[in-house]
Amino acid sequence: MRAAPSQQVGFTYLGLLVAIAILGITLATIGVVWSTQARRERETELLFVGDQLRAAIGRYYANGGVYPHSIDDLLEDKRVPFVRRHLRRVYPDPMTGNSDWQLIHSPEGAIMGVSSGSQDKPIKVAGFPRVDAEFENAACYCDWKFIYVGSPVGRPRVLDRQTPQ
Repeated sequence: MRAAPSQQVGFTYLGLLVAIAILGITLATIGVVWSTQARRERETELLFVGDQLRAAIGRYYANGGVYPHSIDDLLEDKRVPFVRRHLRRVYPDPMTGNSDWQLIHSPEGAIMGVSSGSQDKPIKVAGFPRVDAEFENAACYCDWKFIYVGSPVGRPRVLDRQTPQ
């Protein structure tokens, strides 16, 4: 016995609706995965850029025993008669997309570090290098503080980039 033509159309329509629903769920899942991966990449970039800014502050400190008073001092160190650059350009904060770094000041008012302005919760919460061990279980990216600590005798402290055991 053959089904009536109206029943065939109904089954085809129902099959098409199921296929569209499956496609929608698949696309939504792909979107979530893609968004998470993009955020992980921005986190990795934040760790790199923050480390570059911390290293530039360290180089500035190593060449005079004082911290810079502004980020521009890292772009061109005017304490010497020739051009010395500790940083080629001010990188934007990967989490906010702007150069709106939160500056961390030393007791003298100079810049000893930076942090992101983002209030978002980090995906990465463990497995940081020793120099960044304080980042573990941070509540927001703004708690990832890239600080260079100079030694009290004027010689820079060597930053240990080993991962925790």
